[in-house]
Amino acid sequence: MSDTRFQRANFVVSSIDQALTFYVDVLGLRLDFIKDSPGDSYSYPVFEIPRDRPLRFAVLSTESQLRVLALTEIPGALEPVPMPRRAAIVLETPNVDAVVEGARELGLKVYDEERLVTHDGRVGREVGITDHDGNLVVIYYIPQA
Repeated sequence: MSDTRFQRANFVVSSIDQALTFYVDVLGLRLDFIKDSPGDSYSYPVFEIPRDRPLRFAVLSTESQLRVLALTEIPGALEPVPMPRRAAIVLETPNVDAVVEGARELGLKVYDEERLVTHDGRVGREVGITDHDGNLVVIYYIPQA
């Protein structure tokens, strides 16, 4: 048995403030903190960020899960996300319609909704949304029978 524990996902964004309009205002995550990253931050080598670029770091939680998402800010324009996308986060929400509406109001790309059928036959809804920087978030909901 492994002692590995999932801590959090991380997206690189060009503006934490803009990203929070989606992740907090629309998705309903809670902002725990924002801080400036030190010049020796491990983010520089692992994300291959030039050390002359300032970084900020935000951490978000859900009602029931602490610090599940981080946002690393590199101010300014980012290169487009390469296709096919290489990563996504998947979030369960009973508020699919409200999230889709909020994302559209922000001008984000919202993919067509799909019928979700789980491995054990439960049926629900799923929708993909890209944030302001092209990071993919898939939301889903499976009503309880």
